[in-house]
Amino acid sequence: MLKPTTWLGGVLLVSAMSILMASIAVAHEVKTEALRVAHPFATPTPPGAANGAAYVDITALSESVTLIGASSPASSNVELHDMRMDGDMMQMRHVDEILVEAGETYTMRPGGGFHLMLIGLTEPLKEGERFPLTLTFAEQGDVDIEVWIQGAQEGSEAADGHHH
Repeated sequence: MLKPTTWLGGVLLVSAMSILMASIAVAHEVKTEALRVAHPFATPTPPGAANGAAYVDITALSESVTLIGASSPASSNVELHDMRMDGDMMQMRHVDEILVEAGETYTMRPGGGFHLMLIGLTEPLKEGERFPLTLTFAEQGDVDIEVWIQGAQEGSEAADGHHH
């Protein structure tokens, strides 16, 4: 049987952990009047890899938003890329912008579609670490986020199952 002080200590510990987890979840998204950026993550890279990729969910709240660029101290350059199948070949190409219509969410995930290409990594992306990334939107300028590096499976569950 637990002593009342042990039980109370356990309740306080669980409460403190719940508050910490909630604050971490809140910190993992950025919201402005026009948009919400959530689930920023990048996949780990092998030692010596020159490039990596980052992914985010962008929701246009009241009007369309256009992502026109990005930058990070984690790489010398960040480009907006689109990856599509062309027959049996996966084709990746640089794009100038990513438009998200009002009321819509664009979800970036490994395996296809838009992503943020980190070109000229300053060091390998290691699971469990984080790095800053600035997204530039045509309508409102820069939005600073923090990207979590985590192993990801191909598909939508990649960022939805964050283990923070």
